[in-house]
Amino acid sequence: MTDTSGATPIGRRTVLIATGATAVALAVGAAAPEAPTADAAPAAAAVCTLTKEMTEGPYYLDGQYVRADVTEGKPGAPLKLTLTVVDDDTCVPLSNALVEIWHCDALGEYSGFVGNNGHSEPDDGTFLRGGVLTNSGGVASITTIYPGWYRGRCVHIHVKVHTNVTLTSDGSFTGGRELHTGQLFFNETITGRIAALSPYSTNTVTRTTLAQDGIYDEGGAASGLLTLTALGGSASSGYAGTLTLGVEQS
Repeated sequence: MTDTSGATPIGRRTVLIATGATAVALAVGAAAPEAPTADAAPAAAAVCTLTKEMTEGPYYLDGQYVRADVTEGKPGAPLKLTLTVVDDDTCVPLSNALVEIWHCDALGEYSGFVGNNGHSEPDDGTFLRGGVLTNSGGVASITTIYPGWYRGRCVHIHVKVHTNVTLTSDGSFTGGRELHTGQLFFNETITGRIAALSPYSTNTVTRTTLAQDGIYDEGGAASGLLTLTALGGSASSGYAGTLTLGVEQS
């Protein structure tokens, strides 16, 4: 499958993704999620489902910071990600795996590439990029904002999982082994609510939906669709997003 943004798909291998009750069972030592509010997207079936990796895309940058909050003051609805990494053969959680994310801001601009989506803003090359090491339960918790969108793609977040990285004195990382490259996706109804908020509503590019996207394959959680739970009584309060990723270590 070809990325409409011009990137060439990477080699594919199967990975395991689970959500809902299975994610809680696999995340040894992880706290149980709060009960969904009325705004929550329906949880996927609590089963372990094999899926395929997805394209890295054209906007990856090496050497980003290891940090739990990647927002850097960027405006947008809060997004609290809880991503659990497990071995796909044993379902045992992987500790000390680096879970790295990167995504565009509310106007569809990526740090390091500002202007590609037609908007002018400061660019420090690091906003909405970074990652954290998983804890003993395989859990990585990252604070960011709900992504915007850019030309030809639905709302999404890119994710990589690395093992055996070396942390550097400047707050970044080097080395290690990359086990997974994928993308995280969002419930279309909730995205519609977010899109009506400022500053998302000032994005001048027409939004591509999940059904129109050339990468997302309508596979639900098996294709990276997050389980979303409202953090408050309105879309502006933001969402918690959860997903369990099983990766091949062999």
